[in-house]
Amino acid sequence: MVAVVVAFLLHAQWDSSRHARQEGLAVAKTFAHSPGVLEGLDSPDPTAALQPRAQAVRKATNVDYVVVWKPNGIRVTSSEPDLIGKRVVRPYKNIVERARRGLPTTTTLEAATGGKTVNSAAPITRPDGSLAGLVSAGVKVTRVNQGVKNQLPVLLMSAAGALILASGSSALVSRRLRRQTHGLGPTEMTRMYEHHDAVLHAVREGVLILDEEARLRLANSEARRLLELPRNAEGRRIDQLGLDAGMAGLLASGRTASDEVHLAGGRLLAVNVRATRAEEGAPGRVATLRDTTELRALEGRAEVARERLRLLYEAGVRVGTTLDVVRTAEELTEVAVDRFADFATVELLDPVPRGEEPTEAPTDMRRVAISGIRTPSPLYPVGEVTRTVGLTGTGEGTADGTGADSVGAVLEPDLREAHAWQEENPERARAAVADGIHSLITVPLRARGVLLGVVDFWRADRSTAYGEDDLAFAEELAARAAVSIDNARRYTRENAMAVTLQRSLLPRGLPEQDALEVATRYLPTRAGVGGDWFDVIPLPGARVALVVGDVVGHGLHAAATMGRLRTAVLNFSSLDLAPEELLAHLDELVDRIDQDQAAEGNGEAVTGATCLYAIYDSVSGRCTMARAGHLGPAVVLPDGTVEFPEIPVGLPLGLGGAPFETAELHPPENSRLVLYTDGLVEDRDRDIDDGLAQLHDALAGHPERSPEETCGAVLDALLPPDPSDDVALLVARTKVLPPERVAQWDVPADSGAVAPLRARVTRKLTEWGLEDVAFTTELILSELVTNAIRYGSEPIRARLLYERALTCEVSDGSSTSPHLRRAAATEEGGRGLFLVAQLAERWGTRYTPHGKVMWTEQSVHNGATGGEEDEESLLDQWDDGSL
Repeated sequence: MVAVVVAFLLHAQWDSSRHARQEGLAVAKTFAHSPGVLEGLDSPDPTAALQPRAQAVRKATNVDYVVVWKPNGIRVTSSEPDLIGKRVVRPYKNIVERARRGLPTTTTLEAATGGKTVNSAAPITRPDGSLAGLVSAGVKVTRVNQGVKNQLPVLLMSAAGALILASGSSALVSRRLRRQTHGLGPTEMTRMYEHHDAVLHAVREGVLILDEEARLRLANSEARRLLELPRNAEGRRIDQLGLDAGMAGLLASGRTASDEVHLAGGRLLAVNVRATRAEEGAPGRVATLRDTTELRALEGRAEVARERLRLLYEAGVRVGTTLDVVRTAEELTEVAVDRFADFATVELLDPVPRGEEPTEAPTDMRRVAISGIRTPSPLYPVGEVTRTVGLTGTGEGTADGTGADSVGAVLEPDLREAHAWQEENPERARAAVADGIHSLITVPLRARGVLLGVVDFWRADRSTAYGEDDLAFAEELAARAAVSIDNARRYTRENAMAVTLQRSLLPRGLPEQDALEVATRYLPTRAGVGGDWFDVIPLPGARVALVVGDVVGHGLHAAATMGRLRTAVLNFSSLDLAPEELLAHLDELVDRIDQDQAAEGNGEAVTGATCLYAIYDSVSGRCTMARAGHLGPAVVLPDGTVEFPEIPVGLPLGLGGAPFETAELHPPENSRLVLYTDGLVEDRDRDIDDGLAQLHDALAGHPERSPEETCGAVLDALLPPDPSDDVALLVARTKVLPPERVAQWDVPADSGAVAPLRARVTRKLTEWGLEDVAFTTELILSELVTNAIRYGSEPIRARLLYERALTCEVSDGSSTSPHLRRAAATEEGGRGLFLVAQLAERWGTRYTPHGKVMWTEQSVHNGATGGEEDEESLLDQWDDGSL
């Protein structure tokens, strides 16, 4: 501020002096050119003529004196009269010389009146140009300084105000700077700036600072190196620095960029552009540059590694989804093609797709899967034998020239140089190379140390050749796929065993009978064998038992349990039990099975098994049935209408605690009984009510359909493409035994009634054309009726049924059943039932609510004994020696 004050003082003094000179010169010139001055000067008394005028001018202006003097220096006028006629202060000669040339003169001199004076002299010239005299006007320096002194208070006050304002502003700015710099002082700020400058030029990333007009303001050393900037780059527009068009366009565009890659001097640079913060400085942009040429190569390798990991993950997800050996191999080729290989093939040993364990014997290896970027390919198709594998697992021959030793993985980076590979099958090798295939990796598929097959990865066309990294990846991919293939193989084996077991437990064929026309279907699920079963069991008396059951679950346990239950039903039905009694016995059996398995600790309970048991009598047309937790049947009447009769439902087998109830139906002849398991009408995507409605629609309106046609139509309409449960379906068309094929007589409890009965039987058999079996039939009926009269009770009734076989039935009101025994030679009785057992093909006892029925069955074709035999000749066969 002192310097400012001094400067202002000097400037004020200089300005005042300049003003004094200008003012004095102006007065002198004006007076010199005033009218009458020249005449007064040349007059005889110039002082008298000019002195008053000079004094008047001095008083009217700011000058201290106005002096007119002649070229010889003699004053004509003066503010001091004593000085008139005296010479002016030297040096006047220089002033006169300048005046003669018409030039004014301003000098500072010691005035005769005292004190330094700023003196200005102007020439008075005659018309001819000669110098007549001079006019001097002066201003004392003291007056000039007085003007400066007058300005000094204002100047000092202004300086003080400026000082105060500057100090306050400096304090505020200093306070803000300290706040922004977190209390750092000038020294620390200087050091920090030096550090920042050092870092800016040492960092391995280019930094550019541009203003709003895209002029380069700063570039660090790395930016200069990457962009090859000239030395004088700062201050020039970015498009004048010789950069590539893309780079220059980005920097000049003003837009924001994040890791955009641009070419600059043969380098790939990742460029980031951001705007500076305008509130803290001039608007502009900052750009950073990073050389990604080497980084790109590293990223490329990293991307390959990431892609390999993704492919391995995808292979883990996609390979082995179906537990089917061939499909698993196809999934392996599909995953590999286009992302790792152009073609991929899988060959497996012949036992593997069948689920068998490979043996040490030489075995063909057959192609099971192939995928490629185009078809057809020069490689052998699916089904061809590609090599034969012996004890060591070494390929002895190849069909398409792979030439792989399956003991370990083989890499052929250039098939054109693989001479051994070409020699094994030259024709196939030439075809592969001509098609563009140029690189190969062959990897064995091993699981648990067992060779299952090989997988070949081929590359063709413009794909890069395989390397060691690819070989390691191929081995990893093959190892994972081999586990899936082996799991599928083992599942195939176990599933085949379970299917074989289940098929062996299901009926191989339908038995011969005339009461029903039956058709059946069984469809296993892909999830494994289940526990659904059906059965058709002929019963005596022109009756047939129909059975449909379901064991919850899948697999060997369900199949084995189903076999046990089916065997039990067959055994119980041989006792000719009523449906509710049979289910009660079956329920007890399941409960015992559960207890045995619980004791063994395997936890595989049968609880949840269901069963429907029905008995159809073709003589009366009556159908009695009971069900244990099973779905009820559907009945298709002869006119095509469908009914779902109400059958009392019992608890599933094994739960116990409640009796089973029987329902009795009387379907008309040619009605169709439809029995099924829940897999037909219930699915994960379908409610059971919807399934029953669809079953109703599939059955209704087609009275002409046979049972076989009905089974096909029902399965086509209801079975989904991939059922989640197995399905058992049984359709039976009812028949009624014609009345003329039935003969029935009431027998009084009198032994004398046997002979008339035999006569009636003979006449009926003659009527039926069965004279060949008349004698045997008379003998059987005689023994049965005699036994009922002797040991039974009334009412006694005899009945003959003629269908496929001849059935003799004798019923009485007693529930006591005779037993077959060996009679001694001395006993008179005890041989009748033994005789019946020898003459009939089958015999037995059936209990009814009102007693029992003794029955026999005889073949009408090969069971005749001849009419010439009598009872005594037959009895002679069982003497003591024969017994």
